[in-house]
Amino acid sequence: MTKMNFDIISDALRDARTVGVASHIRPDADALGSTIAFALWLRDCGKEVTAYNEEGSTAKFHYLPCHEIVSLPPATPQKFDVFVALDTSVKNRLGTVNKAIAPGTTVLNIDHHISNENYGDVNFIDASAPATGQILLEFFQHVGARVSAEMATNLFAAISTDTGSFQYAGTNERTFAAASHLISCGVDVPGLSRAMYDSQPRRRFELLRHALNTAEFHCDDRIATFSLPMDLVERLKVLPEDNEGIIDHLRSIEGVEAAVFFEELPEGKVRVSARSKFPRIDVCKVCKKFEGGGHPMAAGARVDGTLTQVKNDFLKALSDEIRN
Repeated sequence: MTKMNFDIISDALRDARTVGVASHIRPDADALGSTIAFALWLRDCGKEVTAYNEEGSTAKFHYLPCHEIVSLPPATPQKFDVFVALDTSVKNRLGTVNKAIAPGTTVLNIDHHISNENYGDVNFIDASAPATGQILLEFFQHVGARVSAEMATNLFAAISTDTGSFQYAGTNERTFAAASHLISCGVDVPGLSRAMYDSQPRRRFELLRHALNTAEFHCDDRIATFSLPMDLVERLKVLPEDNEGIIDHLRSIEGVEAAVFFEELPEGKVRVSARSKFPRIDVCKVCKKFEGGGHPMAAGARVDGTLTQVKNDFLKALSDEIRN
């Protein structure tokens, strides 16, 4: 990255006294870890900082240091000099946070999704970075910021999870250099890894059992899927945060080239989460047909319709992408 690029961020924040920070609905560790780390840096800079997420700081991510800095957004608009949206490709994916941003507030959009719609007044999009956390670490290095152990742990969690433990496409020497630097700042890698990967609630195991028992195969067994109707959510008492990562078990099956998770939502919508195993299968392109987006190998959408209808329509589009 060039100095001029990172100066876009510095210039947008230089004269700001009050700054809001938030990330997307259904947050993952990149979303929350980036939010927390950036908020901590802004505080170190003497800014008055407020961090939001539509779901606040969910229990799943209480292993992140200073997670309590993230709160639920208020129902009434708040005035900020600058509001920073992190890891959010489409503004409406901020959810109820949008209602907390007063009209006229300058929005700084920092993200790594190739499908980002550049909705900010100032946009810094680096689609070559596999995680927003990596962008922030490189920005902190550029401005000579002190990266505390708390900031480093949040950023390491962001990068580790969004790269599939440094396995996914986009992981490169920059990524490992970032991870190495963060470890030097005080990350307890074994302890953090246990918290991220070896501390799952029983209800998530029950959800995984359901996914494996009910998995379906399509397109000559090249696509694996599982569905989660609302009545099963109530029966298993699973939380939205329990869904993350389960789709990867289906993608890992030999011969499967793409996996899709269909989750029935209230108000006649279905959440679609798609993953591909090979760069030639662009699930982001498919999700865009349903007004979604993401990365070429990991994308999603929220689609109007019944579970059966959305599933059939999406699988047809994905099958066409695979066969073509």
